[in-house]
Amino acid sequence: MSMNKKACLVAAATAFSLVAGAQSKIYTMAEATNGMATTLAPAALKQATWEPGTHKLYHVVKKGDNAAWIAVNFPKGNADTVLRLGDINKNGRLKAMPTLTWLSKGQAYYQDGSVIKEGIRTGAGFQWSDWVTLPEDAENITIDKSRNIAYTVGNNLWFIDKNKKAVALSKEDNKNIISGQAVHRNEFGIEKGIFFSPQGNYLAYYRMDQSMVNDYPIIDWTKMPAEPKIIKYPMAGGKSHEVTVRVYNPTTGNIVTLKTEGPKDQYLTNISWSPDEKYVFIAVLNREQNHMWLNQYNIVTGNKVRTLFEEKSDKYVEPLNPLTFIPGTNDQFIWWSQRDGYMHLYMYNTKGKLIKQLTKGKWIVNELVGTNKETNEFIITTTKESPMEKHTYALNWNSGQLTRIDKEAGWHTTTTSEDGEYALDVYTSEKTPKKTIVRSTNGKYEQTIIDADNTLKDFKRPEIKNITLKAEDGTPLYGKLILPLNFDASKKYPVIVYLYNGPHVQLIKNSFPASGNLWYEYMAQHGYVVFTMDGRGSSNRGLAFENATFRQLGTVEMEDQMQGVDYLKSLPYVDANRMGIHGWSFGGFMTTSFMLRNPGVFKVGVAGGPVLDWSMYEIMYTERYMDTPEENPEGYRNALLFDKVKNLQGKLLMIHGTSDNTVVWQHSINFLKKCIDENVQVDYFVYPDYEHNVRGKDRVHLMQKITDYFDLYLKP
Repeated sequence: MSMNKKACLVAAATAFSLVAGAQSKIYTMAEATNGMATTLAPAALKQATWEPGTHKLYHVVKKGDNAAWIAVNFPKGNADTVLRLGDINKNGRLKAMPTLTWLSKGQAYYQDGSVIKEGIRTGAGFQWSDWVTLPEDAENITIDKSRNIAYTVGNNLWFIDKNKKAVALSKEDNKNIISGQAVHRNEFGIEKGIFFSPQGNYLAYYRMDQSMVNDYPIIDWTKMPAEPKIIKYPMAGGKSHEVTVRVYNPTTGNIVTLKTEGPKDQYLTNISWSPDEKYVFIAVLNREQNHMWLNQYNIVTGNKVRTLFEEKSDKYVEPLNPLTFIPGTNDQFIWWSQRDGYMHLYMYNTKGKLIKQLTKGKWIVNELVGTNKETNEFIITTTKESPMEKHTYALNWNSGQLTRIDKEAGWHTTTTSEDGEYALDVYTSEKTPKKTIVRSTNGKYEQTIIDADNTLKDFKRPEIKNITLKAEDGTPLYGKLILPLNFDASKKYPVIVYLYNGPHVQLIKNSFPASGNLWYEYMAQHGYVVFTMDGRGSSNRGLAFENATFRQLGTVEMEDQMQGVDYLKSLPYVDANRMGIHGWSFGGFMTTSFMLRNPGVFKVGVAGGPVLDWSMYEIMYTERYMDTPEENPEGYRNALLFDKVKNLQGKLLMIHGTSDNTVVWQHSINFLKKCIDENVQVDYFVYPDYEHNVRGKDRVHLMQKITDYFDLYLKP
């Protein structure tokens, strides 16, 4: 059986038409690029947040100086105006309502420039006053419920106690020694470097020494003459930074370094406090990322108390979540693990004994969003119904019973009241632009807050088909096929394939718009068939689906994407001689890989911010999926694209931000040099001073550039 016939036979498609007689508008490039975040965004609550100790949901209404914070009390639904922008913006510095952050019931704060304003609720409103003024260059500002404040200035960490006394916790002149910031280049779920204890009596923080990491210049082209900004960039196989965890006691002024024994370049992840504030837990991961120890440390002595358990893999272990303790206990907690092939929740005690596995099945737990102490339930989101949907459940930690809270198909984003009794559910689906509902988590109450109008109803929209193909090993692969406007099956159309197909990204979801991206629809409006699919290596499908690419990035992904190509070629209305491919970052790597490792499949490629040599990418990400260049020379050699430029048969446009500190500019510069050496013609464009992505109004320029390139070489 030919591959084309095979692909056609295994394709299962569902289609829905979005075209109606009253629809007449065509997207502008600005609408196709930024519309879903601006003028075409479906109505939603702005800055919604639950007040602790209540069932009051706060959100912002109106615009400009008329903007105000509204508090809605559930289940009654009565609303109060608690704060108006005009009342707090006498100096005119605030351009919009500030973010309201809660300290406790009836007590909140917001930031006005360098001033932290504190509010105490008085009746329906708040009485506001200046709390503390921070340095103008303060960053990583962290305020706990006990009114302690920590922040960084440059590479040093500062602490302000309840009496507003500021203390420098580090005074490093060496800029390469950094305290209080995220480490390990934000891998392993690390988003911060400051961790207050539950009652605010202690502060744990990261200290990172990156002196041994190679300097890397990022050029600032806004200066005359241009100036280099030196960053530290740890490339695969090279030297990595060294991290420790310290604990500060504000009462005594003592700072204790936790004795995390082991190689200095190991990873210290998922910092957690015990409820009684006696211990810190750290998921320690070796540099090879195949062996993890969950360790407990005494914060007074810094000594390791015990290793609770270990996790090993012949590929990799990736801890992503800190401990969540069972309410009312100091010795029972929830641990997240993919040990059975899917991300699930396990209950342990602090002696390291597994009490039970709480969730199980061929689906994953996405988030733990709330806790209901009265019913012994966690509120979680999962893919239990479908890998393309996310739903909210109540999980009883005693019985393990799962009870679904939402009812509608789609992608649900949930936040809960502090007691877990009410949930704000914002969901979207292919047919639902956005719906905002407040529900009780016991299923007895439900109130629709906003049922957003379809902001795209006046546009001529293409027909979109949900496609299921199969990988060579039989694994289902989900994709979308978007047909040209005024589709005529007797005609031949050019094709654009958009892809990412890398870890921690999922493109195909049951969400709005059904296409996944208005630019896809724009291209369909202008005569293209558009196709996108999540192949193996993508997220939310389990560990085997993700790590099928281990030590061979770009190989299995291409095999799966070729299933999509063969399916496209089997369609009578597809012009296989006019196919284009586009992707950014990992998708840029895949785009360039297709053009060079599988030449002739695509006539045109547009690669943005591409990794072109994995030995030049950061240690944490690359070594997880590829090991080191010394350990896996064949994998790195196969994925290397510099030595394959002579294979180029079609047209290739490469795009890069000159200040990219994720995939450094040198990737594409070295590629250009190799093209010159091999006398290979490519097209190239840079975005001055942009980092890894081009955003805002300039993104319209980017997408027009990409569109024009496809039009130039794929249109008749």
